[in-house]
Amino acid sequence: MTYQKLFDRSDNWLKYAIYVQLLRKPKDEIIELREAALADSRIQNCLNDVASFHSTLVTNHKNPVLPIHSLRFLLDLGFDTDIPEIKAAVDKILKHQDNNGVYQSLTNIPKHFGGAGVDVFSWCLCDAPLLLLALLKAGVDYPKYIKPGVDYLVSFSRENGFPCVVSQELGKFRGPGRKDDCCPYATLIMADLLAYIPEYRNTSAAITSVEALLSLWQNSLEQHPYMFYMGTDFRKLKAPSCWYDIVSVAGVLSKYKFIQHDPRFMEMIALIRSKQDEDGFFIPESAYQKLKDWDFGQKKLQSPYLTYLCLRIFERLEQE
Repeated sequence: MTYQKLFDRSDNWLKYAIYVQLLRKPKDEIIELREAALADSRIQNCLNDVASFHSTLVTNHKNPVLPIHSLRFLLDLGFDTDIPEIKAAVDKILKHQDNNGVYQSLTNIPKHFGGAGVDVFSWCLCDAPLLLLALLKAGVDYPKYIKPGVDYLVSFSRENGFPCVVSQELGKFRGPGRKDDCCPYATLIMADLLAYIPEYRNTSAAITSVEALLSLWQNSLEQHPYMFYMGTDFRKLKAPSCWYDIVSVAGVLSKYKFIQHDPRFMEMIALIRSKQDEDGFFIPESAYQKLKDWDFGQKKLQSPYLTYLCLRIFERLEQE
């Protein structure tokens, strides 16, 4: 599969990402393509969603149209804060930071789940790292606005990854699992965050998180902490990478050089490669119904964006 072949099959928003993220083309040389990409009605919808960042309650982290997922999607395509809606989202995130430096989301945990039953700005370890990572990718000053929160979240690291942790506003809420288990999704997004921070990339917190994910893969038949499975559904190719599935996990793990020859990781990669068709493309095996207007929101046709995600993983494996 050549990047040109993928480019020819892609919509403008993905063509822009291919130029910026895969071909490393300077943004000032593709201004017209950028404007065409931004004009896409689906991209406009994403921008409108992130502009009113805290207007959607975070009650289900798996919801693919949460503003934080839309913001990460836009940033990963190569768009940045010179777009007013993205700048507005970043500004709104920065307005809600607790005394530990962790950014908060607007949520509501019912009393029967241990929460207060009211809308409140708070954080869980399954959303706070996403906010920090978005700020990092948006170019926000790391020492001043990001490092304090990262340092605090890293303090929760354990030998088996990261646990289910919530801020004091959420009371006694905890997910459906044993207290001593790791939360696989929190561990995944913390590993993703730490991969982008040089001072943390090779620390014990990052290493134990990566090892926890590989161990869950190795013991997928027996270990399902907090009801996160690595079974049949997990192994279906799916986009975007906003939850807990093989493309999401392999995408994060591929950012760590020290495991690129680990047999468990290579088994994941081999499974993904086995699903590439004769044209070099991938067809989604699972899809979010809320995203049916996108090429990855169906399960019958080749998806350029899913293919793009897989090629980014393969590209990291080829880098020295």
